[in-house]
Amino acid sequence: MGYSYDPENIFAKILRGEIPNQTVLETEHTLAFRDIQPQAPVHVLVIPKGPYVSYDHFAQEASEAEIVDFTRAVGKVCEMEGVEAHGPGCRFISNAGTHGVQEVPHLHVHVLGGRPLGRMLNPA
Repeated sequence: MGYSYDPENIFAKILRGEIPNQTVLETEHTLAFRDIQPQAPVHVLVIPKGPYVSYDHFAQEASEAEIVDFTRAVGKVCEMEGVEAHGPGCRFISNAGTHGVQEVPHLHVHVLGGRPLGRMLNPA
């Protein structure tokens, strides 16, 4: 499957410093920042710095260093925000494609927590 990355998406612009953000964590391969329209008390977006459209794209084409860094960054954000699974818990969401209602064509994981989040999906 071919992936077409749009370098003009909002997250690419954030990574280039063209749009400001509220950085929570930055590592060599990853940026985490607060969502501008939070859906929970904790709502942090974690994105790789590389041009990956979705999680499957990232899993197939990212280097091991990028994958490890991104995964550890998600864990560090949970620790920093106090929403680890051994505590009150949280939810990770990564939408992909039109059926997944992906709004920005750059891989991003929503880390949500700080309150009970309810069911993920309503029964069909």
